[in-house]
Amino acid sequence: MAMTAAAQPLLLSHEAGLDTQIAVPASTPYRRMVKPAIDVTVSLALLVLLLPVMAVVALAIRVSLGRGVLFRQRRVGAGGREFMIYKFRTMAHDRRCQDLAFVGTDRRRSHKDPNDPRHTNLGRFLRKTSLDELPQLFNVLRCDMSLVGPRPELPAIVASYLPWQHQRHAIKPGITGPWQVSPYRGEPIVHAIGLDLGYVQAVSFSHDLGLLLKTPVAVLKRRSF
Repeated sequence: MAMTAAAQPLLLSHEAGLDTQIAVPASTPYRRMVKPAIDVTVSLALLVLLLPVMAVVALAIRVSLGRGVLFRQRRVGAGGREFMIYKFRTMAHDRRCQDLAFVGTDRRRSHKDPNDPRHTNLGRFLRKTSLDELPQLFNVLRCDMSLVGPRPELPAIVASYLPWQHQRHAIKPGITGPWQVSPYRGEPIVHAIGLDLGYVQAVSFSHDLGLLLKTPVAVLKRRSF
């Protein structure tokens, strides 16, 4: 069967419990060379510039929450391959290891329940300002992520995707993207997959630049101190 201009050969993924074919969008010079170069250059520059901020955040977490400054978690990236994502820790240790009453949705099934007793004031501040996401610049340097792209999901959630939903894994996940700057930012990522699929098919420098410029505005709108 002849390839269309809209898609290249299918990429088969076997990780994260997947056995689905992911259509790779048509290659362009921006996707293939420019976007990766921008990712590495900008993320390295940001790490240098933001090192003092990251050091202060790390110290605050160490003093406030104890040992374990970074939070590591497996997520699903490009092609359905799993990788370890990095964030600053924003919560107290797992409630299953402590005597904490909790009647809300289990976090293993749903993201960011506001009633989860592991939440802390410092953690809420880091989340609202997105400072907890800064260590993901290392993920970009490791080529697991991009500066802009769909947000990476948990393997357990991806395992329940319908076949068409896996198309969001045709490109690298991003630190920011269409979901983060949309009105659906407070909803689970899976509820806004249409935004990601639209982005996957329309990746361009102007689109990425627009999303990057919108991100600080979206962060400020989320602040409600």
